Amino acid sequence: MTTVSEEYDWAAPLEPLKNLVSERALSGETMVLNMGPQHPSTHGVLRLVLELDGETVVNCIPDIGYLHTGIEKNMESKKYEGALVMTDRMDYLNNMGNNLVYCLAIEKLAELDVPLRAQYLRVIGAELTRLNSHLVWLGTHAMDIGAMSLFLYCFRERERILDMFEMISGQRMMTSYIRPGGVWRDITPDFLPTLRGFLDDFPRRIDEYETLLTNNPLWRDRTQGIGFISAEDAIALGCSGPTLRGSGVAWDIRKAIPYSAYDQFDFDVPVGRNGDVYDRYMVRVEELRQSLRILNQAVKNLPNGPFRSNNRKYVPPPRSELGHSMEAVIHHFKLWTEGFRPPKGEVYVRVESPRGELGCFLVSDGSPRPWRAHFRTPSFIHLSALPAMSQGYMIADLVGIIGSVDIVLGDSDR
Repeated sequence: MTTVSEEYDWAAPLEPLKNLVSERALSGETMVLNMGPQHPSTHGVLRLVLELDGETVVNCIPDIGYLHTGIEKNMESKKYEGALVMTDRMDYLNNMGNNLVYCLAIEKLAELDVPLRAQYLRVIGAELTRLNSHLVWLGTHAMDIGAMSLFLYCFRERERILDMFEMISGQRMMTSYIRPGGVWRDITPDFLPTLRGFLDDFPRRIDEYETLLTNNPLWRDRTQGIGFISAEDAIALGCSGPTLRGSGVAWDIRKAIPYSAYDQFDFDVPVGRNGDVYDRYMVRVEELRQSLRILNQAVKNLPNGPFRSNNRKYVPPPRSELGHSMEAVIHHFKLWTEGFRPPKGEVYVRVESPRGELGCFLVSDGSPRPWRAHFRTPSFIHLSALPAMSQGYMIADLVGIIGSVDIVLGDSDR
């Protein structure tokens, strides 16, 4: 009677990996191991091909493509405003940020104006989204390393943010709230009091997170001196956001190339010194506090006025005009049946997402549909930096390193 191990040859051929792993792997001196694509700490369907010398990582080869949604190609078959809903789904933790960069690209293409109140509402939406994303990152990153309680605390505060999203957009996650020329609708009367209550309470919650982690010796042992990447290497690999700032580079698009109304807000850009997992954690925790500074200023100085452009070639008229204006009825009919037609041309716009630089490249051929829509997403770039961060560390450190770059696989496979 043959055993299972005798009946099947479990060793996969290494020839396709010949130029990716060392000669030691081909001779059997080191071991090649798959981590994922279904592994809880890879935060989605990510496959890592690891070459291990005992428990030491010799090579780490990210392999993506298990979640290809075809979002960018699908957007080319939809009208500009209809394609907006697909941007929410690229990165479910940065829905409003994705809406924003897509709308900024359309507005640049069409030279469409955005009222100041709408710009402030966009900043509020984008910063609440940053808090939401950082909370999910902090809770899951801590759980990956073994701290379970923080996961529950972070999701408790995240629920309050999702409630506010529902208040302004009717949806908790796929909001599609930011639209070309402004936002979908003005905020409801109970939104600002709810937001003020959250802003008053949340600093105490951040203190609780830090009490649990920042000086915790176990947390420090698992994060300090782990996953190091120098500022030069991070720049060369195209890193951005907290991953780049953790290595000491003070590059934040909100400061360097302001968009919406960010040039009217006072906030700092936190940076790290050592470029390790711990510094990337500290940068994001400080960014939670800086987002609260921005939100407090936005609530205090929120201007009155329209929440969407009056350019009827791109923005539908309010329902109140449809009963007494034939011109409004015509614009409404044409926009919802034919869509708008930006002039021929191509644009690239970038914003600071919770994970780093998020760019949108749009090409218009003058039709109601984008001829080409392409996004430069931070998760895709940071996956290419994983080998540089993980070589020479233990396989147990790899879980913390992956969490420290805060990847979302939907952001990579588009």
